[in-house]
Amino acid sequence: MSAFRDRHHTALLVIDLQNLVVDGAFRRDEVVGTVKDLVDRAREEGVPVVWVQHEAEHLPPDTHDWEFVPELQQQDGDRLVPKCYGDAFEGTILEDVLSDLGVGHIVVTGAETDACIRSTIHGGFARGYDVTLVADAHTAGDKTQWGAPPVEQVIDHTNLYWSHQAAPGKTAAVETSDQVSFTTG
Repeated sequence: MSAFRDRHHTALLVIDLQNLVVDGAFRRDEVVGTVKDLVDRAREEGVPVVWVQHEAEHLPPDTHDWEFVPELQQQDGDRLVPKCYGDAFEGTILEDVLSDLGVGHIVVTGAETDACIRSTIHGGFARGYDVTLVADAHTAGDKTQWGAPPVEQVIDHTNLYWSHQAAPGKTAAVETSDQVSFTTG
């Protein structure tokens, strides 16, 4: 029921699950395993998988740190969206990719909860997408030394407030990985 009347498909977004980004992240292995299961399910169901990959001075392309974690492998047919900002829509080809695929609903996974995940779920929602945040498939590194709450609280808070997000003509949802349905109406 997105704001896009002609886009009835769903896509799985895998955001920034790159070596440096998730090195030492909260529940890293569990989250990566959950995302891998979702990627496998999406592929089995013919749902597009879109990989979003951050580039920055500290994360230069074609380096080990920049690469996706080894547990997650792109396949032919998957789409890749490079980005330089937190919001995966900002200054990227993501909107074009989703439009070409007829996608009006995005299922969001990845890192970092308090930065790129938060920016992208808001960015997608503001642009008219139905947005499902997968409660057990996003993570972040510890930023308590800079005054942030512990990562577990950041994840819980993000899941809580996103579950109450609302706007006319589109939906926001938080679902655990076993609740996610890629079926669209």
